[in-house]
Amino acid sequence: MGIRGIEMTEKLKVIYMGTPDFAVPPLKRLIADGYDVRLVVTQPDKARDRGKKVQATPVKAAALEAGIEVAQPEKVKNNAEFFEEIKEIAPDIIIVAAYGKILPKYVLDYPKYGCVNAHGSILPKYRGASPIQRAIIDGEKVTGITAMYMAEGLDTGDIIKIYPCDITPDDDFGSLHDKLANLAGVAMCDVIDMTENGTITRTKQDDEKSSYAAKIEKEDTVIDFTKNAEDIVNLVRGLSPAPLAVTRTPDGKLLKLTHARLSDMAKTDNAGEVAALSDKGEGEIVLSCGDGCISVTGVVPEGKKPMKSADYIRGRRISVGDILKY
Repeated sequence: MGIRGIEMTEKLKVIYMGTPDFAVPPLKRLIADGYDVRLVVTQPDKARDRGKKVQATPVKAAALEAGIEVAQPEKVKNNAEFFEEIKEIAPDIIIVAAYGKILPKYVLDYPKYGCVNAHGSILPKYRGASPIQRAIIDGEKVTGITAMYMAEGLDTGDIIKIYPCDITPDDDFGSLHDKLANLAGVAMCDVIDMTENGTITRTKQDDEKSSYAAKIEKEDTVIDFTKNAEDIVNLVRGLSPAPLAVTRTPDGKLLKLTHARLSDMAKTDNAGEVAALSDKGEGEIVLSCGDGCISVTGVVPEGKKPMKSADYIRGRRISVGDILKY
């Protein structure tokens, strides 16, 4: 027998809630490993990209491919119809990964074994909307997935288990996002297993050690070349492949940076100055910063697609001595 009298031959009935790409690997892992996902809840379809064509959310697409029923309530708060849908399924547990809306108390309290979230940081650090980006931008060396019981506060619930993940020097937001999404799948399967076999534990968060990972706003993407080189490299990494760190060329055009690393060159007298250029290999645009230089190997010029720095340089769009400043 498991906790609260669950027969070990029975499977917990699961409702899964998630929306973006991050939430797809956990859902696929739950399905592949044979867990009883009865319903997938995701946000309504929206117009995406430049064509404004309405597209299914990534989680909806994955659920339909697996033949699982999908619900897309416009709102979850004060929604009697949605609550009836939940009660019809009578889930034992609700698993949440980047659903995108705060769940009301009536949803949090309904499942016998609670609502469990896969959060992309080691809580209580980086509560909030952008934990993966902020960890890289801040120069952290380790992050992880926290499996946690959901509460009414923002990422304040009790911790079940932490799954650490190293942040390598080569990681950017895209690569770390994918590593953590896969780790979230492992974590959520573990949570169900621990619930079934009665080994699950919970630990209260230390609110005094908490920090907040605010949503990335436009002003967060602007590069200040008076800062030190490592901070600027971390900003580029933390915002790549989207929304990307940005500056402007002397003619006022936007220039976004996709890849950057530390350079051995000494800084010049002017922050943001182009100290050197090379069109060999992937190319290199060396930019002066507060305490040294960075080497930029990939850019997105205004109105253009991403390109290697070598191609940008060959187009004669930049010269040594130019000063980049937003």
